[in-house]
Amino acid sequence: ALRLAGGRSRCEGRVELEQEGTWGTVCDDGWDIPDADVVCRQLQCGRAVRAPGSAAFGRGHGPILRDEVGCEGHERHLWECPAVLEHDCSHKEDAGVVCSEHQEWRLSGGRDGCAGRVEVFFRGIWSTVCNSTWYEPEATVLCRTLGCGNALQRPSYGHTLPGKMVYLCGSLQPSLAQCRWIFNKSAPCYQSWAAGVVCNGTGS
Repeated sequence: ALRLAGGRSRCEGRVELEQEGTWGTVCDDGWDIPDADVVCRQLQCGRAVRAPGSAAFGRGHGPILRDEVGCEGHERHLWECPAVLEHDCSHKEDAGVVCSEHQEWRLSGGRDGCAGRVEVFFRGIWSTVCNSTWYEPEATVLCRTLGCGNALQRPSYGHTLPGKMVYLCGSLQPSLAQCRWIFNKSAPCYQSWAAGVVCNGTGS
């Protein structure tokens, strides 16, 4: 089994493999984008945007199961790639991945980090969110994801960033990435404004 740990979504984090019931990590010696691409594709997270080393997502635990991984990028599973099983690494060299399907959010232009225009980082760029389907559930999910409590208001702004995202949450999902979403399709964003939110918490 394979997973990403310590990131902000299931498509970002420290690379961890399971071997004989024990989870371990991968050393960052020789770790690069083709290696990360295999991880992202295996987890159905698109392609690799970054392949950070040096325990960028914190130090893991357990054995270090791979070193000098040398994927070409077309392999279906990470364990199909050539690698050294003996290593001279410590967990401060744990390999990480940021995949294109990873999403993170911020609020800009408001009084603090819990108010403002909603911006989403997705597929390597920051985008605005269309307010055509931006209702109470969507706003509340975002406030809770950011640790900002619940939504008080949903102000509108002009679109100022290149990409546009639409979210549709049927209920209070753990994050907007688990709601239905559409990226860069003009129809749902036609004549929309950029979504905003004012949460009842305060943030930096």
